[in-house]
Amino acid sequence: MRSGDDSSKKPGTARTVGTGAKAQGKDRDMGAALRTVYQRTVEEAIPPEMLDLLGKLD
Repeated sequence: MRSGDDSSKKPGTARTVGTGAKAQGKDRDMGAALRTVYQRTVEEAIPPEMLDLLGKLD
């Protein structure tokens, strides 16, 4: 016989409603932040000193 107790369930396996949506939202926010940082890095000007050093490699 079983009692109404749920102590036999594994801890951490139950999910609350909306947890997946929150995780997807956080993933989406993280992706947007990473894309922004990457785009700013790509658009950043190369310092003249670096261009001079690169020119000396030729």
